[in-house]
Amino acid sequence: MGISIWQLLIVLAIVVLLFGTKKLRSIGTDLGGAIKGFRESLSGDKDAAQAEEEKKLGHSTDDSQRVVDAEVTKKENDKASSG
Repeated sequence: MGISIWQLLIVLAIVVLLFGTKKLRSIGTDLGGAIKGFRESLSGDKDAAQAEEEKKLGHSTDDSQRVVDAEVTKKENDKASSG
């Protein structure tokens, strides 16, 4: 015994009649802004945690990427000179 689509449409129509479309739009905008802010704060916490972890290790991802790039370039140069 689930809720049918008709029951949902009736509830939606009653909500629109009670609040009006402008009020529902502003509620949706406020809710969307709150969710966006929440997600940004979560990603900000992850970025801060990652930066602190890199600080503990004494290197950053940029340094690691430079090492990888240097190794790839060296391998490519070795292949070019031998081939």
